Amino acid sequence: MKSIEHSIEKLIFASRWLMAPFYLGLVAALFMLLIKFVQELFHVFPNLLALQESDVILAVLTLIDLSLAGNLLLMVIFSGYENFVSKIDVGDHEDKPEWMGKVDFSGLKLKLIASIVAISAIHLLKSFMDIHNTDKEALFWLIIVHGTFVASGFFFAMMDYVIAKTEGHGPKEHGPKEH
Repeated sequence: MKSIEHSIEKLIFASRWLMAPFYLGLVAALFMLLIKFVQELFHVFPNLLALQESDVILAVLTLIDLSLAGNLLLMVIFSGYENFVSKIDVGDHEDKPEWMGKVDFSGLKLKLIASIVAISAIHLLKSFMDIHNTDKEALFWLIIVHGTFVASGFFFAMMDYVIAKTEGHGPKEHGPKEH
């Protein structure tokens, strides 16, 4: 009976590898964002001198938005893979992000909501930059959604703070962890 239990536990533990294709799919999504980033550059550059300042700012905001989405994907890929599948062994590579291997699920959640708030803010700013062509009802909903993201981030942070306090650890640190 103990050997059956051990076999089931090994199978359950090995099932974490079923997540690996998800993270590979997210790498493909990162490549898709790169294609859209390059496409936006090629769209803007030929007409750069003829564009209005506000159009250039909107194009730059689009590039920033794509960059933030890429950063968000990298955080999910690295942290998710390391938290749920296997540690990424790059040794002491000089380009290894400082946070890699140190962000737990709670820290990842806060980083994700912060990225989502930033992306939402950029979409809202783009709408304000083009206020004359923006549907007022759509703008209203953008503000509501952005406010919801901000409130969610605040409540996530407060929940982490309260949980850390009730566990007697003080405010939770999302930086380096000792292994």
